[in-house]
Order: sequence, then C-alpha cells, then structure tokens
Amino acid sequence: MAKLIFRYGAMGSSKTANALMVRYNYYERDKKVVLLKPRCEDRDGAKVIKSRIGLEEPCEFAEDFLENYSGEHYDCIIVDEVQFLAPEIIDRLSDLVDTYGITVICYGLRTDFQSHLFPGAQRLMELADDIEQIRTICWCGKRAHFNARLLNGEMVTEGEQVQLGGNESYISLCRKHYKQRKIEG
Repeated sequence: MAKLIFRYGAMGSSKTANALMVRYNYYERDKKVVLLKPRCEDRDGAKVIKSRIGLEEPCEFAEDFLENYSGEHYDCIIVDEVQFLAPEIIDRLSDLVDTYGITVICYGLRTDFQSHLFPGAQRLMELADDIEQIRTICWCGKRAHFNARLLNGEMVTEGEQVQLGGNESYISLCRKHYKQRKIEG
C-alpha cells in the first residue's frame, strides 16, 4: 500500500544518510527508485545528495521531475531537504501516492531556526500518512529538536528563513538550551 511518509529531524540527525540507505535497500532488491531534492539546495552540487558521513548519490530536482512526470512506474520516490519545497509541490507528491500508487518518503526539517514550521514541512504535517521523528541529541545529552543558527559562534534569532549551511551554521539543541541560547556546556 503506497503512503506519503514524512521523516523529520533536527540538523545532524542523519536524515540524508537514512534517505540514502533506504534508497540502497530498494536498489539492491531491483526496485525502481528515484532520489529528489529541491532546486534551491545546492550545497553539495546541483544534482547530488550527500550526507555528512560521506554517502552520496545522484538525484533529480523535485520540481523538474514533477513537471516532466508522465506516469512511469516507480516503487518509491525519496525526497531530501523537503522543507524547502513549496506546499503545491507537496500536494503534487501526494498525488503520486494517490493516483499512481507510489510510496513517497520525504526527509527534512520540521522547523527553522526560529522554531517556525517551514511551509513544505507544514503541508506534510497536514497530508502525510505517517510522520516519524529521526532523533538526535543536544550537547547536554537530551533529545534535540530545535535548530539554532550560528553566526561567528553565537546563536542568532533574526534573518531569512532559508539560509543553507551545515555544521558551521547550525547546531541542534534541546528546548531548554534553545530558549537559553546556550550552544555549549
């Protein structure tokens, strides 16, 4: 049974590594799978998905894939960095589940550095058949689900919602330390 699945987690929770491992599981069973990501996500190159631990695979842009999709069979579509997709694109991904019986597994952040939902993540929270949290920990050892943006080693709370970056720009914190703006012990 095809489903729309949203797997979310804070920065550093291994979302991309998980997406690439799931893709490999389908691939080694001779299933047809495609990796997608938003066009705006170009940190590791235009059409590549790369995890922090070094796993990487070629991908397509979600927007282009959906624009050109003509009904071909896929066993699974895996989308990384889904928070950056517009709600209309999320709706179109849900149409692939409902119309073509394709499982779509989406990976991304739920909230931004101000703890507000990204529009793509909000739409997934509204539409997804299954919602799963991928957990990571704060520097203190508690569960982290807040993404703190850093500038010159300090937490910032103002700025554009989307700013691409990795470990140099973001850290995952528990609620207590996010509220306290305390990024280390």
